[in-house]
Amino acid sequence: MTFLEKALKIQKEIQTLPIDEIGFQSLESKTQSSVRISQIIERETLDTESDLKNRLHQEFKGLGPLTQLFQDEEITEVLLISKDEIWYEKAGYLHKHSDSFVGDLTFQNLINRICEEAKLQASVEKPFADGKFLNFRVHLITAEVTKSCPQMTFRRQSANPWSFAKLLASGWAPEAAFEILQTWIHGKKSFLVVGETGSGKTSVLNSCLQQLRPNERVVILEDTAEVHVPNAASTRLLTRADGHSLLPPIDLTELVRQSLRMRPDRLVVGEVRGAEAKDLLLALSTGHQGSFGTLHACSAHQALLRLEMLVQLGAPFWSLTTIRRLIFFGVQGLVVVGRDPSGNRKLKSLHQLCAVEENGILLEPLFEDRSLV
Repeated sequence: MTFLEKALKIQKEIQTLPIDEIGFQSLESKTQSSVRISQIIERETLDTESDLKNRLHQEFKGLGPLTQLFQDEEITEVLLISKDEIWYEKAGYLHKHSDSFVGDLTFQNLINRICEEAKLQASVEKPFADGKFLNFRVHLITAEVTKSCPQMTFRRQSANPWSFAKLLASGWAPEAAFEILQTWIHGKKSFLVVGETGSGKTSVLNSCLQQLRPNERVVILEDTAEVHVPNAASTRLLTRADGHSLLPPIDLTELVRQSLRMRPDRLVVGEVRGAEAKDLLLALSTGHQGSFGTLHACSAHQALLRLEMLVQLGAPFWSLTTIRRLIFFGVQGLVVVGRDPSGNRKLKSLHQLCAVEENGILLEPLFEDRSLV
């Protein structure tokens, strides 16, 4: 009997279990169900080799076809699109997984288990959610939006954050570029790490945090926990988005305001993406130097334009001249990151903000990888 035939037979038998056992109404019924499912699998696989038996246990009680992908440390992202469409990123490229779920039942059961463990709360009103599962950041989007089935995206979070030494060894940038970054960090210059999705912005942010003294207090502001807290004196604040509208949301703007009352030496924003840009820049320009964060943009000039637009969300009546002056006084540098044609993450350029002119902010490149810019 093939794997699929055995799996379908086991699935059919599981579906005959009483609904109060497989419905997980309580911890006791959940445990009871797990035992009954294990008994069914063992009974149906007495003459089955161990690898196939383990795979069947994973299908009905574990991570199914995701198990192998989650165990491979070189895989950085996993895309769960449907029961038989699973993709993963490795060495900068997407690959289609050769394995799949047996059917819709085990696919949906896994989605439900991950949502329960990661406390993902999606609804008709808000059909998406973010959370943490194992050592991955997970994003859920429901069938309300996909019009087919729920989809999940997993991004691996390294247990060992990147350091300058590790980045240098990987060929991310030459030693001279790291010396500039160290000068910015130790000189308490505020800067933003700029790049596209998957370009390694958070890894660079984590490596910069490794350069701080152990008695520097950093307050990290994020939507989901991705940036490593560098020392015992530092802390992290997370936004709150309640998919069921039972609790008031807590956004980054509120977290910026609260963080200023927590005696930070530096502020770190996981991603500047909204009206909080105004409050953050006000903080940076009035005494909280040496802070940094990330911003989605393809280049240094595009980053400044996007930052102008984000500040306008929080201060729609401010003039463009006022906004540019605020940016100039709040941010001293831009770190632009990306990928080379082979998919390897690289430092594209380092820019310092030099002056505010009539047509915008003048940038001076301190380092450029000519093959990427």
